[in-house]
Amino acid sequence: MKVDIKGRTLALVRGDITLQAVDAIVNAANAGLRGGGGVDGAIHRAGGPEIMEECRRIGGCPTGTACVTGAGKLRARHVIHAVGPRWKGGDRGEAGLLAGAYRSSLEAAAKLGLASMAFPSLSTGAYGYPLEQAAAIAIATVTDFLKGGTSLQQVTFVLFDQETFAVFEQELNERA
Repeated sequence: MKVDIKGRTLALVRGDITLQAVDAIVNAANAGLRGGGGVDGAIHRAGGPEIMEECRRIGGCPTGTACVTGAGKLRARHVIHAVGPRWKGGDRGEAGLLAGAYRSSLEAAAKLGLASMAFPSLSTGAYGYPLEQAAAIAIATVTDFLKGGTSLQQVTFVLFDQETFAVFEQELNERA
């Protein structure tokens, strides 16, 4: 599924983010940039040890922000490590932190002059963020960013399973 936003493309696909041929893929990272399971583990396995070496040099990244490394053996040129929040009931600033992780990732890509990037669904796996709320924040943040002036021409959400894809698709249809 694709929609046009002021001459830029926002797309949804089902698949494996590590296989995307884009300028940058976004990693669902932890604040310590220590690697982990899910998307984080898959990116580190596919990209090789170079990514972890750069993460160690950076040292960490606060929740709600993002930092950038090279992409090692991945098809992408960069990995943007976005740190989304753990769900704690919704009354501890989680929505702002999640929007911040997406916005920081987009800003990092734009600062590098990148044209394309791919996101997973941040914070909805092990961090437990409710999928419907997370999808609304993700789609709104990316849509609003693409409406402004940016080098980005295409942002793709690469969603691993059918349930996540369906929720993002419904949210995008409601906003489009």
